[in-house]
Amino acid sequence: MNLSAIVITKNEERVIGRCLASLAFCDEILVIDSGSTDRTQEIARAFGATVLVEDWRGPATQRNRGLARARGPWRLLLDADEWVSQALREEIVALVRQPPGATSAYLIPRSSSYCGQFMRHGGWWPDPVLRLIHGDGARYEGGIVHERPIASGAVGRLTQPLMHESFRDLEQVLGKVNAYSTWGAQALRERGAAPSLATALMHGLWSFVRTYIVKAGFLDGRRGFLLAVSNAEGAYYKYVKAMLLAEQARK
Repeated sequence: MNLSAIVITKNEERVIGRCLASLAFCDEILVIDSGSTDRTQEIARAFGATVLVEDWRGPATQRNRGLARARGPWRLLLDADEWVSQALREEIVALVRQPPGATSAYLIPRSSSYCGQFMRHGGWWPDPVLRLIHGDGARYEGGIVHERPIASGAVGRLTQPLMHESFRDLEQVLGKVNAYSTWGAQALRERGAAPSLATALMHGLWSFVRTYIVKAGFLDGRRGFLLAVSNAEGAYYKYVKAMLLAEQARK
């Protein structure tokens, strides 16, 4: 046992097969599932994965649960909508065959698609994510939406991409904008924030400018514009929802 893969899931029957097929080179596959009601667990077991059903407490908790259960000294962590490219597979295999050195955690560049197009600008590339860990080289912290890796030692960088289907279509974009803005607003309120409408407008405007101009999203054509708009909407609605929550609390 040398390399364990850890995948977090919930109702991912559409994409889980692609993810697990790309992990066939791993010695062990652990699926940390938070109560799927579709065929996710069935498909995962068909690929030889061990399925562990755990209540959802955010991606950081799910990843840490997988790290605690993994048997291999090397651990590769993915989401269900990600998959390992052939070039990345070869790079990982070459690395884990070597004696471990001082570096015990690795950042992997991630190539993400938006409505069918892989984005190269707008802050979406190379988007390094810390997903390959040796031993206790890193843990994760964070809330219900995002996680933050905390490395215990030196961090290296791989060069080949982890593939990611971030948003398959506009319906999914709108659904995630709504869900993430709600979670973000709740986090703002937990910190005591009570933003104004002007604050929401400014954050939305800056998000568009940062994505489309500062991060050169315009070079991705029409999809770059759509991405900038959806980022702006997410920022705007997060602060508007926090504003309304603050108003309700004062009543």
